[in-house]
Amino acid sequence: MGRRGFHIELIKPSHYDDNGYVIQWRRSSIPSNSLASVHGLLEDAIANRVLGADVDITVEATDECNTIVDVSSVVAKIRKAGSGFVGLVGVQSNQYPRALDLARRFRAADVPVVIGGFHVSGCISMLPELPPELKAAQDIGAVLYAGEAEGRMDELLRDIDRGESKPVYNFMHDLPGMEAAVTPILPRSVVRRVLGNYASFDAGRGCPFQCSFCTIINVQGRKSRYRTADDVEQIVRDNLALGIHHFFVTDDNFARNKNWEPILDRLIELRDEGIKIRLIIQVDTLCHRIPNFIEKVAKAGCNSVYIGLENINPQSLAGAKKRQNKIWEYRQMLQDWRKHKVMTWAGYILGFPTDTPEAIARDIETIKRELPVDILEFFFLTPLPGSEDHKRLYIDGVPMDPDMNNYDLEHVTTAHPIMSEADWKEVYRDAWRRYYSDEHVETVLRRAVRDGINPRKVAHVLTVFSGALRIEGLHPLQIGVVRRKVRRERRPELGVQSPLVFYPQRIWEATVTAARWVSLYRRYDRIKKRVMTDPTRMSYIDDALRPVAEEAELPQFVRHYADKIPQTYGAPKVATADAAD
Repeated sequence: MGRRGFHIELIKPSHYDDNGYVIQWRRSSIPSNSLASVHGLLEDAIANRVLGADVDITVEATDECNTIVDVSSVVAKIRKAGSGFVGLVGVQSNQYPRALDLARRFRAADVPVVIGGFHVSGCISMLPELPPELKAAQDIGAVLYAGEAEGRMDELLRDIDRGESKPVYNFMHDLPGMEAAVTPILPRSVVRRVLGNYASFDAGRGCPFQCSFCTIINVQGRKSRYRTADDVEQIVRDNLALGIHHFFVTDDNFARNKNWEPILDRLIELRDEGIKIRLIIQVDTLCHRIPNFIEKVAKAGCNSVYIGLENINPQSLAGAKKRQNKIWEYRQMLQDWRKHKVMTWAGYILGFPTDTPEAIARDIETIKRELPVDILEFFFLTPLPGSEDHKRLYIDGVPMDPDMNNYDLEHVTTAHPIMSEADWKEVYRDAWRRYYSDEHVETVLRRAVRDGINPRKVAHVLTVFSGALRIEGLHPLQIGVVRRKVRRERRPELGVQSPLVFYPQRIWEATVTAARWVSLYRRYDRIKKRVMTDPTRMSYIDDALRPVAEEAELPQFVRHYADKIPQTYGAPKVATADAAD
C-alpha cells in the first residue's frame, strides 16, 4: 500500500481580552506544561510507530500566547499528510471560548479536533451533566478528552486514524502513575518564544488539601503521584541538550512531593557539575517546617518561589477549607525564604464572603507593613469549573456568568454577599494601586538589598506587576513582551473592525502603551538606584524583617485576628488585651 502520513497539530489556545482580541505577545511569560507533556507523549508514539511501520507521524506544537495560529496552513498540512487531527490541549475555562472558536473553523474544514484540559476535565469530574459549552463542542463533532494521556495516547491515535474516535474519552477515575512517565518536552524553537527560555515539567500531580476554590484536587486528584529523581534528571538533561537551563516546576505544591529530597539532591549534584540550573517552584505556607527543605531548594537553583498565601483573615481561609494556612507563621515562613536569598511571590484572593472594601484595604496595608513578601498578586474569588465552589453554585442554581472567557480570576463572575459588583471591581483595582505604591516599591527594594536578593530582578518584576493592569488592562501573569493584535483574530460575535478604524487605533494604542511602560520603568529605576546607593542600605530594618522569637512578638495582625482563629488549628494563645489591639 506504500507509506502514508498522519499530521498532528497541537495548539495551546490563549483567550480573548475585553475587546475580543486574542491575548498574544512576541514572547509570552509562562511556559505551557500541558503542551510539553502531550508533545512528549506524541514523540514517544512516533518513536514506537503506534500506527504501523508504514505511517509517518509528524507533530508540531504552538502556544497561541506567543504564536499566531494560521488555520488555513494547519488544514493544508493535515490534508497534505492525508490524515491527522488538531489537539487543543491544556484548555482552561477562560480559554475555552477561544478553543471552541478555533475548533469550529477546523471542523468546517472537516479536520478532526480533540479538546482537552482543565475545563473539560473539571466539568466532567464535578458536574452531573455536560454544560452547554461542552455540548456545543460535541454538536460540531469535536472530541472531548477528560483526564491525563499517559498510557492512553496510542489508543486515541489509533481511534482517530481509523475514523472511530469516541465523543468523550473520560479517564477521570483512572489517573496514571508518574513513575518512568514520558519526558515532557518541546522543541527549542517553541521554548525560545517564552521570556527567559523557560521550559516546564511536573515532578508530581495532585494535592492532599481540600481548598474549595481549587480545581487541582478534582482534576489531578487528592492522591499525589510522583516522578522519581531519575525521571527528573532525565527531563533536565533532555532540555539541557537543547540549551535550556531554566525550569518552571508546575507541581501545585512541590513541598508535598514525597520525592522532594532525592529530586533536589539530584539537581544539586547537577549544579555541582557546573550546570547552571534555575528553578521556579510553588509551595504551601507550611513548607518552612520541613527540615532542610528551603535550604535544599535554594541550593538546587531556585531563586523564586510562589506561595499560596491567599489571605490573612482566618475566617476566610477556614471558609475556603484552606486550614493548612497558619497566619501566625507567615512572617517566619517568609523570613526563612529570605535567609536563602529566594524571592517570594504570593497570591491573594479578594472577595471572600466576609470581605468588605474597608477590611481588604486594611489587610493590604497590614501585609505591606508586617510581612516581607516581595511580589503580591491579586485575584477575584472565582467559582472555577472543576472546583467545589462552582459545583455548589451550579447545583443550587446560583447565577454565574455564562461566558467562560471571564473565568480568568480577573472578572466578577457571581454575586458577592456584601459588596456590589462595582465595589468589588474597585477593590480589585485599588489593591494593585495600594500595594504597588512608589513608597512600598521602595520598601520592597530596600528589603531586597539588605537580604541579598537581586534588586535588579526585583525591580523588573515590580515594574511588570505594577503596570500590567494600569497599562495593559491585564493581570501580570498574562503579560509578555510586545502585544500582538491581529485584526481578523477577534471574537466572532464582536465582528472584524475596518482597517481604517483598526490600524490607526492600534498604532495610537501601541505608542501610548510603550510610552507609559518607559515612564514607569524610569521611575522605578530611579528608586532602585537611590536604594542601592544609600550608604545605610545594609542596616535597613522594619517590622516585617524583625525576627519572631516568641508568642509575645507575634505580628500585630495575628493579635487582631486572634479571636477568629479556631484553636483546633494549633494556633498560639494570645492574651485578650492583645486580641483587642
